[in-house]
Amino acid sequence: MQTPESNSALTSLLAPYAQQIEHLRAVGKNFWERSWSLGTSSNYSVVVQRDPLTLLVTASGKDKGRLQPGDFVLVDERGQPTCSGQPKSSAETMLHCVAAAQPNVGAVLHTHSVWSTVLSERFVAQGGILLEGFEMLKGLRGVTTHEHQEWLKIFENTQDIPVLAQRVSAAMTDAQRPITHGYIIRRHGIYTWGQDLDEAVRQIEIIEFLLECLGRQISMT
Repeated sequence: MQTPESNSALTSLLAPYAQQIEHLRAVGKNFWERSWSLGTSSNYSVVVQRDPLTLLVTASGKDKGRLQPGDFVLVDERGQPTCSGQPKSSAETMLHCVAAAQPNVGAVLHTHSVWSTVLSERFVAQGGILLEGFEMLKGLRGVTTHEHQEWLKIFENTQDIPVLAQRVSAAMTDAQRPITHGYIIRRHGIYTWGQDLDEAVRQIEIIEFLLECLGRQISMT
């Protein structure tokens, strides 16, 4: 149970990150309105310190459309709170840490949209979803042509997050087909990232758009 003293301590702890918190709250409201983060689903984070790696991540069980200034947790590179007295972080915090450990990653976003959930089941036997030929692919970092082939690897859903984090980490550095912009967890949702929160938001918008295009194409055939 939160006491006035603990609330005051949390407010002081998070005060230096007020700008990042307001940006994350706005993202949560935006994604909730677009039905990408309904209920208490999804989680978001930003890197607030690189060495040692420190993330500001959404707390567990919070309605992303109504995030409050205290609904955030500071965690280290192992996903552990940097100090006591903070709310519990998302159960998937380690997945944020794995992505944030990569060079040039300053923010990580996770959504639970309908299209990512449905299409992850449709394409699970192929191991991923291939997106190609769409002009909107050029919205992804480093992509300059619609002829780009974007491979969204699909991971099996599991409650064993440390194991999943190890699989994701290995896939991000795979020599043949590394994960570059994001991935999907089966019947669950998308993870993507960016140099900063604005870029991460743009990439989630692009991926969500492309998945909806693919889904609608399939439904029309």
